[in-house]
Amino acid sequence: MKQLENVILKNLIFNEDYTRKVLPFIREEYFSENNQRKFFREIKTYVEEYKNLPTYESLLIDFTESKKLTQLEVNGCVDLLRELNSDRNEKSEMDWLIDQTEKFCQDKAIYNAIMSSVSILDKNGEDNKSKGEIPKLLSDALGVSFDNHIGHDYVNDFDARYDFYHKQETKIPFDLDLFNKITKGGLPIKTLNIALAGTGVGKSLFMCHVAASCLSQGKNVLYITLEMAEEKIAERIDANLLNVSMDELKTMTKDDYERKFNHLKTKLNGKLIIKEYPTAAASSLHFRALLNELHLKKSFKPDIVFIDYLNICASSRIKPGANVNSYAYIKAIAEELRGLAVEFAVPIVSATQTTRSGFTNTDPGLEDTSESFGLPATADFMFALISTEELEQLNQIMVKQLKNRYGDPNSFKRFVIGIDRSKMKLYDAEPDAQNGIADSGQTDDSPPLNTFGNRESKFNKNFGGLKV
Repeated sequence: MKQLENVILKNLIFNEDYTRKVLPFIREEYFSENNQRKFFREIKTYVEEYKNLPTYESLLIDFTESKKLTQLEVNGCVDLLRELNSDRNEKSEMDWLIDQTEKFCQDKAIYNAIMSSVSILDKNGEDNKSKGEIPKLLSDALGVSFDNHIGHDYVNDFDARYDFYHKQETKIPFDLDLFNKITKGGLPIKTLNIALAGTGVGKSLFMCHVAASCLSQGKNVLYITLEMAEEKIAERIDANLLNVSMDELKTMTKDDYERKFNHLKTKLNGKLIIKEYPTAAASSLHFRALLNELHLKKSFKPDIVFIDYLNICASSRIKPGANVNSYAYIKAIAEELRGLAVEFAVPIVSATQTTRSGFTNTDPGLEDTSESFGLPATADFMFALISTEELEQLNQIMVKQLKNRYGDPNSFKRFVIGIDRSKMKLYDAEPDAQNGIADSGQTDDSPPLNTFGNRESKFNKNFGGLKV
């Protein structure tokens, strides 16, 4: 291995093409001997500062005049430099050399990750490192590779660009028609999607319904709750999938429940895991560890993740009690969750509260997001859930698009869907229900039938601040 390390160092000095390709991927800790690590650090520092390869003379001067090296280290680096210079004319085949360098980096990364994991276990959580970080250390090490892609060439890469335009994107569809329309077929992977609503409007109901829908489609679903117990979430999904009210679940005999559930199991191909964490105590680090643990222990890889809900998560970057405002803290949580979605290639669905003024506003906007405007800035898709007395009487809830990276947020900007709170269900409302709602995407602008069976203006009056 020492011979390969010296070959790498030699080519980093005397082979510019090689250096440009591999230097960004090599780390100082990959080298086994102290002199090699000091030598590599000097090369990397020189290239970063002068944008060129160091010469024999420049390295010799830097080593002999360095105040950061001991005399023993100076002597070792100078001897290594002379050794490498003596066989500088011996050339290695470029492709072979790059392949060997990549394998060297991968092997060293895995070895270092294993040693770091052992150190974490031995120290029992010292240095602010927990056992939950071990899967990420190993995952990062296994992911080491030389990526030669350095950007999209607009002129030469037009073929790849055309293929991208016509590539079928992986999405998780809704069972609600208008949600599929506004998202162009469902939620894409690597995205953060947020429902905005006041207390009791239906944030958890919405997430439980979509989780149940995904499970019915044969998808694997992970539901993380920081607000309600695991059994409470399971109860809501039971009511949805078994098509019974929450009250019926409590009075149902065990035989009836078992019969209904066994019948349901024959229709389900996906899996649902519900995990509860204490409020404000879990961050993306905990969620990452959970995802890795589920994969290792249960071979479970979710297709979609629900987090109920974002504002009561903790940040992995900002410690509890740190002197930061809510804007920075909530924005940090949103960025960490979106990073988690990208890392595990899943859509993440979560929710947030409205502000106090937004709670009574029947036409909320992004400015009504509680605690931090940084959340809508980070989210890919954000919508408000709105409930009024009139809507409650009609068993409906209004949806208003606030931000949409998947389509035009002004197309079907507002629409209503049916809601059955007793069974924790949402469903498509009749097409006529969209009539009379501004920006609903309907061609009929006449107001809908009210509870008296005519098209009076009563509907509009009861919507208060809604722009209809």
